[in-house]
Amino acid sequence: MSEDQEQPVSTGPKNAVVILLDSLNRHMLGAYGGEEFRTPNLDRIGARSTKFMNHYVGSLPCMPARHDILCGALDFLWRPWGSIELWEDAITYELSKAGVTSQLISDHPHLFETGGENYHVDFSAWDYQRGHEGDLWKTKPDPSWAGAPNFGREHMPYDDSRGYFRGEADFPGPRTMQAAASWLEDNADQHDRFFLFVDEFDPHEPFDTPEPYASMYDPDWEGAHMIWPPYMKGALEKGVLTERQAQQIRACYGAKLTMIDHWLGKVLDVMDAKGLWDDTVFILCTDHGHYLGEKDLWGKPGVPIYQTLGHIPLMIAAPDVQPGTCDALTTSVDLFATLADLFGIEDKIRQRTHGHSLLPLLEGTTGSVRDWLLAGVWGREVHLIDGTHKYARGAGGINRPISMFSNRWSTMPTHFLRREDELPLPDDRAALDRMPGSNVPVIRQPWGENDRLPYWAPPKLGPNLLFDLKSDPGEETDLSDTPLSGEYADKLHAVLKEVEAPDDQFVRLGYG
Repeated sequence: MSEDQEQPVSTGPKNAVVILLDSLNRHMLGAYGGEEFRTPNLDRIGARSTKFMNHYVGSLPCMPARHDILCGALDFLWRPWGSIELWEDAITYELSKAGVTSQLISDHPHLFETGGENYHVDFSAWDYQRGHEGDLWKTKPDPSWAGAPNFGREHMPYDDSRGYFRGEADFPGPRTMQAAASWLEDNADQHDRFFLFVDEFDPHEPFDTPEPYASMYDPDWEGAHMIWPPYMKGALEKGVLTERQAQQIRACYGAKLTMIDHWLGKVLDVMDAKGLWDDTVFILCTDHGHYLGEKDLWGKPGVPIYQTLGHIPLMIAAPDVQPGTCDALTTSVDLFATLADLFGIEDKIRQRTHGHSLLPLLEGTTGSVRDWLLAGVWGREVHLIDGTHKYARGAGGINRPISMFSNRWSTMPTHFLRREDELPLPDDRAALDRMPGSNVPVIRQPWGENDRLPYWAPPKLGPNLLFDLKSDPGEETDLSDTPLSGEYADKLHAVLKEVEAPDDQFVRLGYG
């Protein structure tokens, strides 16, 4: 082993397993008190874990959330969606230099599409299980799949793949979990230290499952199951959904949740059989939740981040740490910092990061690691959460100006929009700038009032919001017209200064 590959000395756990389940609703898990759907294996993890009770999203949606976890840096203030940039590394880069074997197992299509490039390349190995949602896998559909209502979506790549799933074990989620279990069985004792990252797209839509799951929570439903939820506000109010259809969509989510929970159990069985709990930190997390009718919201529409979407589960089982709960405020970038701390590479990271290791919380040497966190989607409201309140600040007037910072100019991969309809290319207003903590020049492209931008950055945003999360967890009472709102406006201004947010964010948000 070369000098720069010397393995860090460790007196704690040797390994880490991170399982990310996409669109996992905290309030539906038995481990967090949910009773609507069956989640025995998620509850099994909860029984041996520290359950984090105030864990929140950072950057949204899918790829920005993974950037938080794998690169440790918030990016929603600087760009909407993209790959690893020139000035930064995924955690796997330094792990490789430190002699840690890393494996990615995933059925997440966005990791392998335009806008998701380079997250997989520094893993020691990666395994992509094909066929989920927008995966361009098959050109000749199997005619046995009749399709399902899709609420405005055009033909989805999943419609070409679905007929090739003959039984439960053929679905992408089960295949991903079986591959993870098999990797642990065959590899866990073959490496000095390892990091396994399972990026599982379930229970994200399509909420498509075979029997017995498909009818498990709605046995009286007749016709094609409603596996594609609409993405909108007010679907019931506007008559897009009936109450009966809404019940069916929610039941289909539950079916997908229970199915992936079952296959997760196979990973836990190998952890048990090989005694891996004794030297491995096991992290169960998600990128965000999913609206299934709460406030008559569906999917991930363009609204502020309410608790259903933003207050997410995090369970960590660590050797010699007794199970329990942790009330400390945490967010997704903290997972990167935790892994860097665990593997002893925290001083090797070259990009500026925004996270704090959670190991001191697990060890009981501190009661908190942060006083606030930021959350948001590029071009929409910026949210400040401090453990007691959530302040959502939108544009002070027109939702401009706003810039995108990137040296890897890419677009959000969607199959219902043409590339030219998504993110405009840089124009003659583009200039070289710097990211906080970096001297690498980066293209900064500003956009103004009359510029067309992606659908997630609308011309105007709604009013500011302020909620007391302790006394009003359902976010029913907006406090933005009280004096407290001014205090939070000032606090957010100071936090944006601290993270060196782009100057046009201050203008866009009405700070002048």
